Amino acid sequence: MCLGAPSAPGYMPQSAPMALTGVASEYERMKQYGNVPHGTVRPFPGFNAEADSKVLRKAMKGIGTDEKAIISVVAYRSNAQRQEIKRMFKTMFGKDLIRELESETSGNFRDALIALFSPPIYYDAWSLFKATEGVGTKEGVLIEILFTRTNQEIRAIAQMYKSEFHRDLERDIANDTSGHFKRLLVSACQGNRNELNDAMWQRVTSSGPESVVDRARAQQDAHALLQAGEARWGTDESCFNEIMSVRNYFQLRATFEEYAKIAARNIMSTVEREFSGDIKEGLLAIVKVAQCRPLYFAERLYHAMRGAGTNDSALIRVLVSRCEVDLADIKRCYAEKYHTTLAAAVQSETSGDYRTLLLALVGRD
Repeated sequence: MCLGAPSAPGYMPQSAPMALTGVASEYERMKQYGNVPHGTVRPFPGFNAEADSKVLRKAMKGIGTDEKAIISVVAYRSNAQRQEIKRMFKTMFGKDLIRELESETSGNFRDALIALFSPPIYYDAWSLFKATEGVGTKEGVLIEILFTRTNQEIRAIAQMYKSEFHRDLERDIANDTSGHFKRLLVSACQGNRNELNDAMWQRVTSSGPESVVDRARAQQDAHALLQAGEARWGTDESCFNEIMSVRNYFQLRATFEEYAKIAARNIMSTVEREFSGDIKEGLLAIVKVAQCRPLYFAERLYHAMRGAGTNDSALIRVLVSRCEVDLADIKRCYAEKYHTTLAAAVQSETSGDYRTLLLALVGRD
């Protein structure tokens, strides 16, 4: 398949709203009210799309390719700046930058470059499309994207999926999954989880998370979860689906605290005991994201690089999608849990220009 085609990352969809190429509303509110996630890639000061286009053109002109020059531009620009470079490159040279990169690079290095030039919403939609395309479904990709994105992002992804691939995201997921796992994913596809509004974010900043928590509701939900699982023969999966899919993450944390008080075990242990297969993995992901989203992604990166062989698609996807959001926080969680740095792990598991590019995204320890 041609990577410059509409079914590949890096292609600039004609229908992509420019407002969706940046960080979504949840993170803007975090920044505004002081609860700031920390990315490793920021907009380059003194950005000049013409100058960067010339660097890239020179790097790929003639015999051979100057990969270091390409990395010096691509790894140190924000996604919005890369979109400007794509447009300027075609304006200046009458050539499509993505097709040039595909022609002049290869392998994982090429895939990472193309991913970096993809608008974030399009990249997520493309990743979901590839996860459900053909024989077999990559359930981990569905879980990773649908349980970590905001309502605004999920709705935009569904719209992009339909406009670019001429398919319905919810229908594709429902056709490729089954049972209670399918219901959990369909719930996530609605992009309708309770989220904090501006006034609630202000209260979090001034008075702490407890100010936006309904403690009585948390106790009620904790009792419902206990009755749906540990306290009965069999499991009422619909109760778990309802609470896990609707409550905001601050409220879920409170629910999990109350659950531990009455169940004599934490919610993670209960999910492990009461569920199996994909539904278990999906519920565990929601619990982990509610408790600490950066730690969830740190675990995703660890499992992408552990053992024989590296899951490069997962490694690229997480680093590219989080580098402007919370990759610095992910790095800290990675070091705390695995007693080594993320950079050291990437250094060990990758090589060549691909390694150099990913390390530039990860940044200094």
